Amino acid sequence: MKIEHLALWCNNLELIKTFYISYFNMKCNEKYVNREKHFASYFLSFENDSSARLEIMQRSDITENNNLRGLLMGFAHLAFSVGSKEKVNSLTEKLRKDGYTVVGEPRTTGDGYYESIIEDPEGNWIEITE
Repeated sequence: MKIEHLALWCNNLELIKTFYISYFNMKCNEKYVNREKHFASYFLSFENDSSARLEIMQRSDITENNNLRGLLMGFAHLAFSVGSKEKVNSLTEKLRKDGYTVVGEPRTTGDGYYESIIEDPEGNWIEITE
């Protein structure tokens, strides 16, 4: 078994697509649109590995969540491994410089991960790991 994909509702589909492509080197399929359900989506995958995908979705009747996203019951964050501590540090700084919120500074956690936590454009928590 494997995780085939995770799905993420978003308000601005194009903004979220551009964010993940730009900062995490993802590629995407063509946009899927279901006009009857007012639904649109993209599947994002990694250039070098398409086994796990991220589906970003938009529908007009989805309710906004105004709570702190990383601290809700259910999925807490999405983690991307970038390969080294230096890459964690440099990507975190690039995102900070570009105006994104750093929720957790780069550090080694109690369970041995070297990571930082940032928010994507809609407040979803993203761990950047070694």
